[in-house]
Amino acid sequence: MRTVYVVSDSQLEEIKRKQRQEELENLEASRNRLESNYQARIKIIDEREHELKEELKALAPAIKEKGKCAVKT
Repeated sequence: MRTVYVVSDSQLEEIKRKQRQEELENLEASRNRLESNYQARIKIIDEREHELKEELKALAPAIKEKGKCAVKT
């Protein structure tokens, strides 16, 4: 059995307004969470990129030295 509610036009408009406002707030909250997660992930990627570049700098002289030794022998 279905329940039917009878409301005035002004009540219906108020219900619709509240629903739209709630949907808008949910979208804004979702956007904020998504942007925060995105920024956090970018930070992690930037940090790892920096670490790898530093490791490559440290390894570059060692590789050049090995190359020179291999040529000398």
